[in-house]
Amino acid sequence: MVESYRPHLRKDDEDARSHSQTAQTNTAEMNAIVQSILDQKDGTVHAIRPQQSLHDAVIALRDHHIGALLVTDQTGALLGILSERDIVRKLAETPGTTLPQKVEDVMTRKVETCSPSDPLVTVLKRMTSGRFRHMPVLDGDRVAGIVTIGDVVHYRLTALEHELSLIHISEPTRLGMISYA
Repeated sequence: MVESYRPHLRKDDEDARSHSQTAQTNTAEMNAIVQSILDQKDGTVHAIRPQQSLHDAVIALRDHHIGALLVTDQTGALLGILSERDIVRKLAETPGTTLPQKVEDVMTRKVETCSPSDPLVTVLKRMTSGRFRHMPVLDGDRVAGIVTIGDVVHYRLTALEHELSLIHISEPTRLGMISYA
């Protein structure tokens, strides 16, 4: 068959694949780090003291539209985390008497943390395998922020959308057409 009449083949697209389109690159520790997410946030970290009541925590969660509060001491040092799940479990154990209880009696004390320089893919794997959705970010001993599994997924989807837009921009040029759009 004359080359000019050859149908389009899958191998013709090999050079047009972006770096996000292989299993290897989707799970590789790429340049995206936790700091990339923190840079997009306003820096607000919602915290509560261990002696406060669960009622105070529920109000804070509602008012700030969040799913977890960091539990800190008066110096801001991380002592634990209190999530909606922690509260729901306690509600099931002590119906009708839960809200007056102290945060320190319900909070998760063994907190999984990450640093601003940790790769996002590592953080996502840890959150998925540990079945939790909120991870405090510590820069040394200082709380630098908190990332959620939603933050990580949103960051990755935004990156994929950007890559897709680059593919669409370069597609007409790659096929030898001129795009005036």
